[in-house]
Amino acid sequence: MKPQIQIPDTKAPQLSGAESHGPGKCLMSRRKFLLTSGVTTATVMVTMKIGTSLAEVPAVIATYPSKKIAKLSDLKTDKPLGFEYPDEGTYAESMIVKLGQQAGGGIGPEMDVVAFNYYCTHQGGDLTGTYKGDTKSLGACPLHLSTYDLTRHGILISGQAYQNLPQVLLELNGDDIYAVGVFGLIFGRYDNLQG
Repeated sequence: MKPQIQIPDTKAPQLSGAESHGPGKCLMSRRKFLLTSGVTTATVMVTMKIGTSLAEVPAVIATYPSKKIAKLSDLKTDKPLGFEYPDEGTYAESMIVKLGQQAGGGIGPEMDVVAFNYYCTHQGGDLTGTYKGDTKSLGACPLHLSTYDLTRHGILISGQAYQNLPQVLLELNGDDIYAVGVFGLIFGRYDNLQG
């Protein structure tokens, strides 16, 4: 006669929740996780969309003063002229120059007259007297050598700065050139319109 071997019942009793899983076991299937996270994402997106609707966020428009700064007929190619804009406060010194070639934001018959603030965006180094006609650039900054391309909206060419040079926006009325705004933040200011 053979001895009988008893095989224990491997079917575990049905438990619910965390009791049905041992330590280190996942409590949610991949499918359930994806379905739940999809609903959560849709809810967050709808909430964000409602939270940033135009009806709830008022528009802020800066109104810059219009200031006559030069006459087109007085400008000579590669000879910058200085002026202050948008006020006479700290870091307001700027320059206007006829580049002799078309430039971003340029005005005049050749679209080559541009204006920029004279202070480096990195640490406020004074760029007065650093214009180079052969490269149409401003700089290098005496502090950390940042140099800016005036044909391309004052974009950084080299150096430590991480922002473009603030460009003074210009309008031409007959022979008169007016400064009407600033594209970019002037160094040392949290708002361009101080004064």
